[in-house]
Amino acid sequence: MAVREKFDLSGKVAIVTGASRGIGLAVARGLAEFGARVVVSSRKAEALEQVVAELSAEGLDVRAVPCHVGHPEERDNLVQQTLAAYRRIDILVNNAATNPVYGPVEQTDQRAFQKIIEVNVQGALELSKRVFPVMKQAGGGAIVNISSVDGLRPDRGLVLYSMSKAALINLTQGLALEWGPYGIRVNAICPGLIQTRFSAALWQNPQIRRQVETRLPLGRIGQPEEVATLAVFLASDAASYCTGGVYVVDGGHMIV
Repeated sequence: MAVREKFDLSGKVAIVTGASRGIGLAVARGLAEFGARVVVSSRKAEALEQVVAELSAEGLDVRAVPCHVGHPEERDNLVQQTLAAYRRIDILVNNAATNPVYGPVEQTDQRAFQKIIEVNVQGALELSKRVFPVMKQAGGGAIVNISSVDGLRPDRGLVLYSMSKAALINLTQGLALEWGPYGIRVNAICPGLIQTRFSAALWQNPQIRRQVETRLPLGRIGQPEEVATLAVFLASDAASYCTGGVYVVDGGHMIV
């Protein structure tokens, strides 16, 4: 098979969580551009309708299934609706995340901790477990977890978020270890500061932005599409020998 053909996702079915904007939307678009049929998911149905309208207008094959990944019944519905529509699931991108707190760890409360774990870790774990038997029966699949550089090196004011992303990295490698024999590849992407609404409090801060632009080797904030390109690679047969990997998209953040 030619190298170019390994990136072809025609006939594949993908689920992308947290896909109404930012990195999730960029990943959904990228997978669809390479031929996948993509189920976009997030908490708000109205936002998903706009995404479907936008991507469908570009000639891409997408449909929406609202899902709060922290709610078990909604996770079940997401998988069931996808199977009802397409009878297969080849790719799962666990992108949905939350961070309701920013500040000293001693000022955080139990509710914030539980919410972060439910969405950032448990949501990814349970969705992966639900697609596992489908992928196993098909002889393989690809799971891509969107972690963070904060999972590799914790950041001040983001201790609980950093902890959850570190757990997601460890979960990625554990699933890769156990599910590799079934042809299921599991990898993690660790973005640095990407210009999305989720991270707006950081990149809109003049001091933080100045630090990024003067300290990073590439001297700028990243864009969602720069994460999406790596996700497309990891979801495709081009990455057929990649599993348990932890890949940074950070402009050089981890080396300075």
